[in-house]
Amino acid sequence: MGIDLPVVWAVIIAFGLMMYVVMDGFDLGIGILFPFVRNREDRDVMVNTVAPVWDGNETWLVLGGAALMAAFPLAYSIILSALYLPLVLMLLGLIWRGVAFEFRFKADPHHRAFWDQAFAWGSYIATFFQGVSLGAFLNGFAVENNAYAGGTLDWITPFSLFTGVGLLVAYSLLGSTWLIIKTEGALQARMVTLARPITLLLLVVIGIVSLWTPFAHPAIAERWFSFPNIVLFSPVPVLVLISTWLILRSLQGEPHAGPFLLALFLLFLGYSGLGISLWPNIIPPDISIRAAAAPPQSMGFTLVGALFIIPIILAYTAWSYYVFRGKVKVGEGYH
Repeated sequence: MGIDLPVVWAVIIAFGLMMYVVMDGFDLGIGILFPFVRNREDRDVMVNTVAPVWDGNETWLVLGGAALMAAFPLAYSIILSALYLPLVLMLLGLIWRGVAFEFRFKADPHHRAFWDQAFAWGSYIATFFQGVSLGAFLNGFAVENNAYAGGTLDWITPFSLFTGVGLLVAYSLLGSTWLIIKTEGALQARMVTLARPITLLLLVVIGIVSLWTPFAHPAIAERWFSFPNIVLFSPVPVLVLISTWLILRSLQGEPHAGPFLLALFLLFLGYSGLGISLWPNIIPPDISIRAAAAPPQSMGFTLVGALFIIPIILAYTAWSYYVFRGKVKVGEGYH
């Protein structure tokens, strides 16, 4: 039996996007939390926790886009046509944020506040339009003759705007729990204080999305609530509730890595729920991974390169995080 190339590539793309959410999520979350921390030295510490690794985190976004173009060109053309504006706005936010990241260290005191605001606004814009793109994707696209047939602004819906706000909450939780690991003293205590309401707010967001999606899409409702699927998939919402409770409990005392790892697991559960809702479609509501797949020869050729490069990315990413492990202190960098 040969390799099921569309499934393999779907797994690779899903893995790449999840790695981006993990790696760049807490990075963007730090910028989202900037308005809640006024002390300049604390802000410097927040940025320094990701300064050695932040630009490498976006490697996974590039990998996901390139893999989609190589393995599922039909999906690539439809998604890019439908989401051209929000994706461009997301990229502009990332660019503006990256510029601010570098300039805030070099700016004189008179201009430092401007670049701090630019860093925060870039993080908000990039995250919000990532979430909007996700919501528009879940809503599905109008397709005729294998081409996008919708309007330029069809991505603007109440659901997509809500998912944009929801992703801001999710990245805020990742950012706050990351800073619990990397900081100490008053800044760490501030992050613990912020993480508690953010966790509860994220639970509300997950609940609303989990109800809104099946009610708006009968096919998804049938998948989740028909028998025996309702029994097979029931562990997902149960684990969401347990994970939320464990995060709140781990924030007591002197938390370290526990809240961050549990936050990652909570986001993974949400991600897996989206996968369950859509599989095997790559273009909602009804274009499957097989219908959108490239020729087997192309998928096989590019798979060789992917299986070579992904372990390298994982290795240097793990090494960089290992080298820059430990707490970050005011004026001292890593300790």
